[in-house]
Amino acid sequence: MTKHLGICVGIAAVVITYLTWSPPWFGHRVDYNADVKPILNKHCLSCHGGVKKAGNVSFLFEHELTQPGKSGKIPVVRGDADASELIRRIQSDDPDERMPKHGTPLNEEEVTILKQWINEGAHWETHWAYKRVDEPDVPSLRTLSNGFGLLNTPAINWVENEIDRFVVEKLTEKGLSFSPEASRATLIRRVSLDLTGLPPTESEVRNFELDTSNHAYETVVDRLLQSPAYGERWTAMWMDLARYADTKGYESDGGRTMWPYRDYVIKSFNQDKPFDRFTIEQLAGDLLTNDTGGFPAEENLIATGFHRNTMTNNEGGTNDEEFRVAAQIDRVNTTWEVWQGTTFACVQCHSHPYDPIPHEDYYKYMAYFNNSRDEDLWDEWPKLRFYKGEDSARVERIKQWISRYEPEQLVEKTQFMRVLEPKINAHSFIKGDASTALLISYYGVKDKGNARIPQVNLSGTASVVLNVSTKAKNAVLTLHLDKLNGPVLTTLNLAARDTVLIAPIVSVWGKHDVYLSLQSPASPREWVQINWISFQKPLPGAGQPNYAKVVADYAMTLVRPAESMPVIWEGHGDFARKTHVFVRGNWMVKGAEVKPGVPRLLAPVPAGYPNNRLGLAKWIVSRNNALTARVIVNRFWEQLFGRGIVETLEDFGSQGSEPTHQALLDWLAVQFMEQDHWQVKKLLRRMVLSATYRQRSESTKEKTEKDPSNRWLSRGPRVRLSAEQVRDQALACSGLLSYKQYGPSVMPPQPDKIWQSPYNGESWVTSTGEDRYRRAIYTYWKRTAPYPSMTTFDAPSREFCQSRRIATNTPLQALVTLNDPVYLEAAQKLASTMQRRGTTPAQQLREGYRMLTFQPIEDRKLTVLLATYTDALSTFKASPAEVNDILPYASAKSPELAALTVSANVLLNLDKVVTKE
Repeated sequence: MTKHLGICVGIAAVVITYLTWSPPWFGHRVDYNADVKPILNKHCLSCHGGVKKAGNVSFLFEHELTQPGKSGKIPVVRGDADASELIRRIQSDDPDERMPKHGTPLNEEEVTILKQWINEGAHWETHWAYKRVDEPDVPSLRTLSNGFGLLNTPAINWVENEIDRFVVEKLTEKGLSFSPEASRATLIRRVSLDLTGLPPTESEVRNFELDTSNHAYETVVDRLLQSPAYGERWTAMWMDLARYADTKGYESDGGRTMWPYRDYVIKSFNQDKPFDRFTIEQLAGDLLTNDTGGFPAEENLIATGFHRNTMTNNEGGTNDEEFRVAAQIDRVNTTWEVWQGTTFACVQCHSHPYDPIPHEDYYKYMAYFNNSRDEDLWDEWPKLRFYKGEDSARVERIKQWISRYEPEQLVEKTQFMRVLEPKINAHSFIKGDASTALLISYYGVKDKGNARIPQVNLSGTASVVLNVSTKAKNAVLTLHLDKLNGPVLTTLNLAARDTVLIAPIVSVWGKHDVYLSLQSPASPREWVQINWISFQKPLPGAGQPNYAKVVADYAMTLVRPAESMPVIWEGHGDFARKTHVFVRGNWMVKGAEVKPGVPRLLAPVPAGYPNNRLGLAKWIVSRNNALTARVIVNRFWEQLFGRGIVETLEDFGSQGSEPTHQALLDWLAVQFMEQDHWQVKKLLRRMVLSATYRQRSESTKEKTEKDPSNRWLSRGPRVRLSAEQVRDQALACSGLLSYKQYGPSVMPPQPDKIWQSPYNGESWVTSTGEDRYRRAIYTYWKRTAPYPSMTTFDAPSREFCQSRRIATNTPLQALVTLNDPVYLEAAQKLASTMQRRGTTPAQQLREGYRMLTFQPIEDRKLTVLLATYTDALSTFKASPAEVNDILPYASAKSPELAALTVSANVLLNLDKVVTKE
């Protein structure tokens, strides 16, 4: 009795103190972002924003609010709504004056808000997402309702970490309650699919259900985070952002080698590479040289494949510069969508219509990317070459020779052997007589033909390296200085094959036009094809024994076929480009020249950062960048919960969705940067260990009415599996899945006649052995004909970056899981296992359901499955020939196995199987 009396007295004292010291209520002050900006975006900015400035009035930038319009009147007079032209026009009875013109009039509440805002001083605010991320206070569970923690409440017992405190606060605000923890079988299946993309094994489920320790679930999470499958699961997400494909795109869509980049991403996730480092390597890996200025690490160059996933147009008659620019624009837009969650693409043609980003800021940002050496070439140089065997040994011999006689040349020559840069691509030659374009990107010349190579810097060079191929015999190519009959720089005797020629040239300083002329009297009709030319310092050690052999090895190294992948390489000096504003977004209409820079809306690039892509990448992941951590945390949250805290992952701007838990998002972002040090595994661990994540996904009538989409997280996630997970689960549960990692993409079974490749004759050659059963992440991805079963389950074509897959529910999805050869084979293998584990059809079907869901089957569902089995068995007994059709992979065939295969196929198609609960 005394104890209870003491508690009551304590509660009373706390309440009195709370009421005594509570601040007085002075009334609601209008919030620009929450109250005013939505009204302006809805009614005003379509005519008075980035796209249009009707009447010379704009509400996009703060300084424009108080500038007189075309009429001479001021839209907003701070502190005086009655004197503001904005309010007068909104309330005007004159249809020619009333705003919005031809639009829906503002309602009384909206007008009141605007008036109050102006009278309060028209305070302008930066949109929440563009403000620096500061760590908010974690909500306290000590509230008035529980006696400030003196009373034990369900919420206090429910929370597992800080995430839950934010969620409880919001649930209380919305009049909702949290849900109990999911069953252990459901929970381990959920977290396994989320962290590794694969279902748990039967033994893993059994061990978890039997583990009664306090840390049983935590142990499961830690094991999954260390699984090699973890990196594959999260790479599948990243591939959509990176628009990864094994082909070039556009009309011909020929193949390209990009799989080393995919493997880099898998390894990075598995190594838990800090996300800031992961970002810098992908955006600027070619600029990450060691302290002595050496050649970048191979891993860093492979990482730049992120922005070489842009498409290359090999269609005849296209303008290479137009599509080079298109690639640069895609890189700008993708960088902003992936890391900044902003619709920056809008700014290409005009200032952003809803967020204060001026038009020229787009091109300042593009200037960071505009020096990359790729030029929409057929062969897609620059590429990173991978030397093996004798070729690798030859490279090492050349490097040793250079180190012995002139080590200063080592980086330069290593660079050229690995990426063939810097060089002049032959498509930029100015064609003269008897000249044409060959294979879209190359220069072709016949007997008595010529061309001009404009403004070549010959200072410090004394050697020319030329890639040429021809069938002409005894052809001679001459290089002249400044004019076609000018001084001869060198003469090259061409061999009738594809080769690299190296020859000395006359020493000349400064920039000059270089002319080339061809004499080919023995084969006047044969074309000579020139791919590229490079003016270099000669290899050192001239006059030393074996020098000629080293020069020949150098030429051989450059012409030998080697596996290679496209990479980003920065052009310096004469290979750097000027960047101009494109007037109205038209690449052919150049405006003012701009230098690299970031939008003024965000924090400036810190002093000391290089003014190139490396500086940009470091800025993106700097602590003062308002967006990156928020955007990335939101992406991972969406993958776990099915919906981002900001639902529009691609748009954090003022037209994007409002965050459901803004304080939680900011708290997670700060933790990710400061406590986790950008390590994704720590971030994911925190999320999946929360009680919020562990909740049952079942809803109640009240929750469905109040929160049909589970925005406020009153229950656990229930989401349809991704395209990759649907396929991988079928293979894993049937026992077919191969766990082989890395290497070239594979071609698992798919329906016939999907591919049509008239330009190159490529065809889908179904992989054999374990490659047939590898995880979906390794499937060959052709942009114009993606793997059909995955596109049916909402996978994109990957022509452009895609932040999120909008889940659909169509009959085609059921047709895939019921008819696709992959699922039919998985069903047969699953049926064979079911047959061994049960003696009756009912036992076999119960076992199949449990193998897929780890739950016992309900009697009513079993009845339906038994009916399916019985009908199928009758059909196969009546028509034995059909058994072979349904069991093409079985060694021992029977009507019973065929009927069980049909039933297993139905099981694989169940909503409970293709859904994460």
